[in-house]
Amino acid sequence: MTIKKIIIDTNALLAISEFKLDLFEELKQFLDFNFTIHVISSTILELEKIKLEQRGKYKLAASIALQLIKTKNINIIKKDGFVDDLLVELSKEENLILTQDIALKKRLQKPYLTIRQKKKIILVK
Repeated sequence: MTIKKIIIDTNALLAISEFKLDLFEELKQFLDFNFTIHVISSTILELEKIKLEQRGKYKLAASIALQLIKTKNINIIKKDGFVDDLLVELSKEENLILTQDIALKKRLQKPYLTIRQKKKIILVK
C-alpha cells in the first residue's frame, strides 16, 4: 500500500487556531489511506515572518502553527522559492495539498484537500 504525502499550506496551518480545528484528528478520521504530513521549509519561513510582523490573532496563529510543526514531528521538505509555485509543482507529483487559498486551489492538480465549514476536511477531485 502506498503512503500519500499531505503537504499543508501556510493558511491551512493558520486555520487550525482560527477555527479551533484539530487538523491531525480530522485527517485521521476523514482519510481512508496511509499518509505522512509535510510542510515546505518556505512555509515555516512564512509563519516566522507572520509571527514577527503581525499582531493579535495572526501572531498567535503563526506561533501555534510553528509549535505544532515541532510537537507533531511534521516532515519538512527543503525547497526554496515562492510557496504557491512549489505547492503546484508538488501537486503534479501526486502529493495532496491541504490549502484554504482560493487562487492556489485553481492552480493545483486535483485531487487536493481543503477545509469546509471551518471544521471538516474534504477531498476535492
